[in-house]
Amino acid sequence: MDKFSFIALWDVYNGFLTPTQREITNLYFNLDLTVSEIALQKGISRQAVSECMKICKKQLEDFENRLHFCEKLNFISLQESLMLTETGKWVEKFKKIHPELTEDINDLEDILDKDYSDEVKKILADPKSQTILNKYYTGLVYGREKTGKE
Repeated sequence: MDKFSFIALWDVYNGFLTPTQREITNLYFNLDLTVSEIALQKGISRQAVSECMKICKKQLEDFENRLHFCEKLNFISLQESLMLTETGKWVEKFKKIHPELTEDINDLEDILDKDYSDEVKKILADPKSQTILNKYYTGLVYGREKTGKE
């Protein structure tokens, strides 16, 4: 597994690792320390660090093989990217056809370009929202109803 793939899995599944595993993998992949530097810092052998890394990689791959969260996130991200690209093309075409509506179209572009991170965090922090999300969205996979065969 290459470093990029590992970091993607680590970002999604690191909460399933033990605190020690999380610390060692964070030092290696996110802070770019060498196995020797981690061993020295943690007061353990290089072999222990290497073994921890090997076990963590296997665990993270197993989580993805069972849960497919990274796969789903990649799918949703690509889907959103394609949708925004097509919308941008449509907006440009529409502006040329209807120059009198340019101001309204600019408002639409502002909506599409807006970062909704704070709003999403607020909604996800609300217990009522959690209930609604759990009720209506846990049975959906890739925009279609889950069949149980997946």
